[in-house]
Amino acid sequence: MKKKFRLFFKIISRLLILIILFSAAFFVAVYFGVFGPFPTSDELASIHNEEASLVMSSDGTLIGKYFAKNRTNISWNEVPEHLAEALISTEDKRFYLHEGYDGRSYLRVFFKTIILGDRSSGGGSTLTQQLVKNLYGRNDHSFMSMPVNKLKEAILASRLEDVLTKQEILLLYLNSVPFGEDVYGIEAASKRYFDKHSSELNIQESAVLVGILKANTYYNPRLNPENAKQRRNQVLALMHNENYLTKQELDSLMALPLNLSYANYQREAPAGYFVYQVKKRVANILENLVDNNGEAFDIEKDGLRIYTTLDFALQQSAQKAIKKQLMKMQKLLDGELKRSGMRKNWQRDFTQNTSKLDEVANREVFDWDERKKLKMTLADSLWHYHRMLNAAVLIAEPNTGRVLTWVGGNDFRYLPYDMIFAKRQIASAIKPLIYAAGFESGLKPCDYLKNKVVEYEDYNNWKPENYDKSSSKDSLVALWYALANSMNLPTMDLYFETGHYNVTDMLRRFDLDVPTSETPAIALGALDVSLYEIVKAYSAFANLGSIFDDLVMIDKIQDASGNTIYESGLQLSNTIIEPDIADQITTILETAVNEGTGKQLRNRYGLRAEMAGKTGTAQNYSDAWFLSYTPNIVIGTWVGARSPDIHFQGGLGSGSALALPIAGEILSDIESNSTLKSQYLTNFQYDYQTKLLLDCEPYYEKGLSGIINRAIEKVGNGNNHDITVVDSTIIEKRKKGKVRKFFEKIFGGKKK
Repeated sequence: MKKKFRLFFKIISRLLILIILFSAAFFVAVYFGVFGPFPTSDELASIHNEEASLVMSSDGTLIGKYFAKNRTNISWNEVPEHLAEALISTEDKRFYLHEGYDGRSYLRVFFKTIILGDRSSGGGSTLTQQLVKNLYGRNDHSFMSMPVNKLKEAILASRLEDVLTKQEILLLYLNSVPFGEDVYGIEAASKRYFDKHSSELNIQESAVLVGILKANTYYNPRLNPENAKQRRNQVLALMHNENYLTKQELDSLMALPLNLSYANYQREAPAGYFVYQVKKRVANILENLVDNNGEAFDIEKDGLRIYTTLDFALQQSAQKAIKKQLMKMQKLLDGELKRSGMRKNWQRDFTQNTSKLDEVANREVFDWDERKKLKMTLADSLWHYHRMLNAAVLIAEPNTGRVLTWVGGNDFRYLPYDMIFAKRQIASAIKPLIYAAGFESGLKPCDYLKNKVVEYEDYNNWKPENYDKSSSKDSLVALWYALANSMNLPTMDLYFETGHYNVTDMLRRFDLDVPTSETPAIALGALDVSLYEIVKAYSAFANLGSIFDDLVMIDKIQDASGNTIYESGLQLSNTIIEPDIADQITTILETAVNEGTGKQLRNRYGLRAEMAGKTGTAQNYSDAWFLSYTPNIVIGTWVGARSPDIHFQGGLGSGSALALPIAGEILSDIESNSTLKSQYLTNFQYDYQTKLLLDCEPYYEKGLSGIINRAIEKVGNGNNHDITVVDSTIIEKRKKGKVRKFFEKIFGGKKK
């Protein structure tokens, strides 16, 4: 018996010695880098998490991020005390007592978890070891992976504690830990789930975020709110156990709801189209910049702060206006399309296999009511977007070129193509530029234009008409009235009087692409122009004839330390038309708002501020435009379907019915806000003489009646405007005073 016991003891002793020797050899092998090298002490001391670059509006509102990992680093003074307490209570309550690894935790894991099978007893890794794992990951060493990785993490944790303070380790942990949904670090998590900075978190919100760390998806408060609430309460209870909360505080906090304020800038981008364009511009700027080490900046890793020109209040106003208008108009368009059988014709043109078009599946699509995930065929989803009205809004400061609002479409996530750059038929919105060419060639607002239908044989027998089909052989139209009411026939007369070269020269000065061959139809807007181009062009009228080479979107860029590495400064403008011509166009377009094609701004929206405006309605109502401006703001709106084939059949597709209401809602919001009103709705400064240039009758009658009326005008008020016969809608009856009536009784003046 003794021999057997001695033999057993000898075997056990030798086995223990072998285990000890193997463990020692294993430790030495890991320690000296056989399974991969360790970072040096200097490298550990200089650990820096890559972080997202942040994009801010002009008032400091976060509107977007660029990142490889969605992380924003913070400093220790931005960490609430209760957040650190929640983390330590939950993840490592002996954090301030160990030096990177905790022998007690290993014993607890061995006896409770392994021997007794108690999975709730927690893990053995300290916060410092978890940090090491987050920073360096784990390598694959086959069947030795777990012991090698665990030992390396313990060694690295010990070294990390030698070069960093406990506070620095906690901060590094909070800045690096993953919270699910591609979110890293406490600041990004705080913005994602509560839409606030980490420094603003309250106790229960800190507990929610710390609770997520155990299982990112299972305890995600958006996906699994009940699980998240239970886990939050566990964290609060652990804080109570460590005497960070009283029993009364615990009971009160556990009874509270989650109160999420979820903000995902990738899914619900407040300015997605704008942020995307800014990224391209930042990339160009960074090509010529290097950091303090002479290395190129990385927009996705270097934590830049990009301060933009965007006015967030105006951006929200524009998005609200678009939604309100398109929700209403889409229903009306759907009714027209249904009655016309448009979908059948559209689907017949497809060449795809019919069975695929009819294949039913769960498809997530954008709609104004909600983002729907519906069972629908491929044909249904394609038609859903094909028949959809889209809108774009671009707002800029004419005297600085700064972009204030940029809405490139209905939803950046689902419809990323930016309609601000889409070239569409500009229609009558081009006319102010045509009339500016006329003024430059010597015409005046009170010169008169023909208002009769002409068939142009040299241009394929083209025969344009006024919008309402009206015309007159016996009366001429004052130039100012023709523009204010967007008349086509007088505009054609002006085009031929001005000459093709002068017209196209003017358009090119406004940076528009025009055909080299003579094309009279460009005077009526048969030209493809983007919203970006036309807003920039109208800025010249608001800015006394001067235009900027480009619109500005970025004010400044700072690095992660707050050093300014780029600042836009003031850009120089180019004078392309004389100030008096710009003033004359503005005066006429003011009249268009007061009593012409833009009068809905007054009648429907009750706007009182001085403003100029011009509508545009493309052929077949495929594109609707409205441009309006004051000296401090230019608002451009466009509405239409992606394909010009989809459109209203009548007046509902006009610029005044489809695009103007969006501008009207935005301007109403501005006028009702005292700050925005004083900033943007400023008065025009042209002198009284400019308004006198429009002091003439809208119509000039030929024949005996015309002679009588002109004689009456001379006797009655002394006005004697030079008449230049140089082509939309309403023929007004001339007002007749007592003197005119007297002459008519004698000569029998002709009545219209």
